[in-house]
Amino acid sequence: MQYLSRSIQLLWLLILINTRAALALRGAFLLRSFFMFLNNLLFFITWIILFTKVDHIGGWHLQDCALLYGLAAFGIGMYAVCFGGVSNLSRMIAEGELDTFLSQPKSVLLSAVASKTNVAGWGDIVSGALLIIWSGYASPENIVLVFICSISTMILYTMTGIIVHSFAFWLGSIDSLAMQMHEFVIAFSLYPGVIFKGMLRVMLFTIIPAGFISYLPVELIRSFSWSEAGLLLLGVVTYTLLGLLIFSAGLRRYESGNKVIVRA
Repeated sequence: MQYLSRSIQLLWLLILINTRAALALRGAFLLRSFFMFLNNLLFFITWIILFTKVDHIGGWHLQDCALLYGLAAFGIGMYAVCFGGVSNLSRMIAEGELDTFLSQPKSVLLSAVASKTNVAGWGDIVSGALLIIWSGYASPENIVLVFICSISTMILYTMTGIIVHSFAFWLGSIDSLAMQMHEFVIAFSLYPGVIFKGMLRVMLFTIIPAGFISYLPVELIRSFSWSEAGLLLLGVVTYTLLGLLIFSAGLRRYESGNKVIVRA
């Protein structure tokens, strides 16, 4: 518990430091956040247009898709703000930049993934929150469940990114490939799970955790059941442990880049 408490304190301090650094360029901060906010709303307009032609998609209505996209956007935003370093993890591994974190008496993984923030994530957070509210599912009796599902989405996005970027320990420089694979997972999580059938649906709950990221949380909020809550918890725990194990295994074979920079 003491280790967990210290890790949370470290994460909070890193988020504050990174946010203050981003706010130093306030114009760029606001502009990037606004364009991400606008991008999300424009994307959702396609769903609005689609639902003017059809009543539902496999029992999903416009409000359900708003909740789906809202959870995804909010989770992506939280991931980008809190763990923006994930997108650079494979490059840090390949170029030996983890040396700067190995010199600290703190978690190497946490220090690396929380070392940067993506300010565009604030646009995701705001647009995601608005879509969740607009969906009508953020009622007082549901608000805690919605928040928990949003956090689970953030964790799954983060751990998926850690998993794909950690393959750089074995494969070398795979920065572009890892980013494409992570974006591939994100893309699948933006669509209702009911449109996927057969083996593809199985993949969404195994190789590609898009089912746990967005589809299952939406079903849980729409109609709560303990079995689905347990399945979501199992998915979060499994991918978290998998991410930690893969990174730890890779770190044991990590070759120093002989970096002489020490982070205070």
